Amino acid sequence: MVNKKSGLLGVSETSSDLRDLLTVEKKDVRAAEAIELFCYHIKKQIGAFAAALQGLETLVFSGGIGEHAPLIRERICEGLAFLGIELAKKKNQKNEILISSKKTRVKVYVLPTNEEVMLAQSTLSFL
Repeated sequence: MVNKKSGLLGVSETSSDLRDLLTVEKKDVRAAEAIELFCYHIKKQIGAFAAALQGLETLVFSGGIGEHAPLIRERICEGLAFLGIELAKKKNQKNEILISSKKTRVKVYVLPTNEEVMLAQSTLSFL
């Protein structure tokens, strides 16, 4: 239930897949709320880590959403200029590796990962 019927699906009552929610968010208020809540929670965690680390030098987006959702990365980074985070919109839209603005002090990257390989390696090392 936690993995299949909560989170984005629980809030949107539409889908647990962010791509689906982005497709319908303009006409589905619940989908829009789920996306907004998702971005808010990530933004809140970035702020918490920045406080715990006494600042940031680098922010990395990875995994399916982090690698392939420039609109979500943009929404997450909106309002974080006070931390030194600002995106270069064109680089972000093109999913370039370095997507931060040249004038900002925090480097923001999009790094591809192969989650299945990492899980397999972790499992193998555990066994």
